[in-house]
Order: sequence, then structure tokens, then C-alpha cells
Amino acid sequence: MAGRRSARAVARSLFALTKPRIIELLLVTTIPTMLLAQRGVPSARVFLVTLVGGALAAGSANTINCYLDRDIDAIMRRTSRRPLARPAPLSVIRPAEALLSGIMLGVLSTVLLATLVNWLSAVLADAAILFYVFVYTLALKRRTASNIVIGGAAGCFPVLVGWSAVTDRVGLPAFILFAVIFFWTPPHFWALAMKFRDDYASARVPMLPVVAPAPVVARKILIYSYVMVATTLALAPYAGWVYTICAAGLGAWFLAEAHRLHFRIARASELGMVSRDAAMATAAAGPGAASAVVVGTGTVAADAGLGAASAGTTDVTAGGLGAAAGEPAESGVSEGACAGLTHPSANPAPMRLFHLSIAYLTLLFAVIAIVSLLPWGSW
Repeated sequence: MAGRRSARAVARSLFALTKPRIIELLLVTTIPTMLLAQRGVPSARVFLVTLVGGALAAGSANTINCYLDRDIDAIMRRTSRRPLARPAPLSVIRPAEALLSGIMLGVLSTVLLATLVNWLSAVLADAAILFYVFVYTLALKRRTASNIVIGGAAGCFPVLVGWSAVTDRVGLPAFILFAVIFFWTPPHFWALAMKFRDDYASARVPMLPVVAPAPVVARKILIYSYVMVATTLALAPYAGWVYTICAAGLGAWFLAEAHRLHFRIARASELGMVSRDAAMATAAAGPGAASAVVVGTGTVAADAGLGAASAGTTDVTAGGLGAAAGEPAESGVSEGACAGLTHPSANPAPMRLFHLSIAYLTLLFAVIAIVSLLPWGSW
């Protein structure tokens, strides 16, 4: 017990609650935004304090999120190793300590930004914390499949903070960058949720891949991807022709991968319906042909690389997930109704798009950073 409660172990656990990998991605969007706003490199004080203040604000929101979601984090395998998700005897920190840490990080972020940068950036950082905690975590996440669509706006605030830190206002290019991240978030997160749909289903969290068949999810990913790419091109008048060419190329790359996912899932859905109809026909014909159809069905599923699409539907209520129509409601989520994938963990396609989306956003903002420093490239 003394070892688990050592200062080093507690500090490590509190740091893990801030979700450092997410903070890294937020900083990837903040730095290029500041360079674009300045059309160069801002002062060292504004640059460093904004990054530190933004990281503290993100850490505050993530820590409080872990505090509020510790019950479902313990259920889902993907999050079961988070410090607050562990059983009491194995937990290094207590929930109250985590909550206090999250609040203190937010206070420190506000003080730094307000005193060393400007009040507008501090207010925007606080708005991001409040939005993530109260709108996404408390109001939306466990109640609606639109949770990540609306709640994802919390991850868009860093570009507003970065722009306001440099210019003391929020200009139109900052709102365009906000919209880019806003439309990028659903394809990014839904791809992850398709792989871990069983986790979300067991925790009764109605992510879209949990309550909708896979073809529906893939189609929405494709729609949001097109809107996102179109939004990136809206920045062209401010970022120049070099950015426009790069954004168009990156957008084509992302859309090709989104179409690839959509095609694979549509094909798997069609093959799944064929194998299901064959099985029903065999059952009607008698047991003599059962073995042939079983072998054929297995071959179809293996060739597809994906499970069959679900024929069931689920209802989402304010209290969580409803059972599929006409099926028992033992776990609150009917078997096969989530994403329509029989073995999502064995399907690499959604995770391919998930990782590609991170690379896409990183490269897009890297281009913004580069063109902001170039003496040429504008229209």
C-alpha cells in the first residue's frame, strides 16, 4: 500500500488521467493556428504560455471526464486500465483526488492565460472545459447517438484559443479551422467506435456504431468526410495556393480511404444477406443440405473479411439503450444490432481509417504551419 501511494505513483496516475496523447493532438492544431494568425512566429511568451495553458485546460477536461466516466471505463476493455477504472484495492488514487486535480488544472490554466496572454483566450479555454464536461460527458454521451457530433466541438476550441492569443480576437480563419476539426471528429471517432462497439454496447453508451448497422455508419462517415474536405478548401483565400494544392491532395487521399471503408462494409452487408437467405432456404429444404450451406456461409464470411450486417434495430432512450425490436433485453443491446459486424475486433478497416485520420489532420496542420512561415505561396 505504501508503494502504491508513493508520490511518484500518484503523480503518474494523475498524469495518465489527463490523456496525454489527446493533448498532443490538440497542440498539433494550436501551434499552426498561432503561426497562421501571426503570419510568422509569435513572441516566445505568448507562444509558450498559450501552449502550456491550453495543455492544462485539456488536461483538466480529460481528468474530470475520467472522474465522471469511471464506472463505464471499468466495464470497457479499452479503458479498464485507466487509474480510476481499477478496483478500490488496486487503485492508486481516489476519485476525490482526481476531481480536485482536474479543477486545479483548470484554475491554473485560467490564471496563466488571463494574466500572461489575454482574457479572451482564458475564457475560450474555460468554455472548452465546461463544454466537454457538461455538454458532452454529462448531457450527451450516455443519452444520444449524436454525442460525438455535438460534443466533439470541445476538441475544436484550441484553434480559437490559439488565434485569440495572438490577435486578441477570433477571426474568420479560426472559425474555418474550428469547422474543419468539427467535421473531422465524427469519421475519426466512429471508426474507433466500430472496432470497440462491443465495449460501448456493454457499457450502454449509444455511440452510432452501437445503435446503427455498419452500412449506415460507413455512409455517414463518407458524408462527413466530404463536408470536412470542402471546409478545408474554404481556408484557401487565407492560406494561399500552396496550402490549397496540399489540402486538395490530402482530402483526395482521405476520401479514397473513406470510400474504401464504405465499399468493404457494403459488400460485406450484401454477402451477409446472401448467406443468411441461403441458410434460411436450407432450413426450409431439410437437414440434408445443412453442411453444404454451413461451409458456403463460412467461406463467404471469410472472403468478405467482415461480419454480416444486422437485420435488427435498436431504440435509444434517455436512459440508455433499448433492446432490439422483438428480442430479449437482457443486456440492453441486442446481439448483432451494433454496427452490423460479427467480429469487429478482427476487422482492420475501421482502425485503418482511424489512424489515417490522425495522420491526415497532422499533415494538414503541418502544411498550415509551413505556409504561414513561407515568404511566398499566397495568392
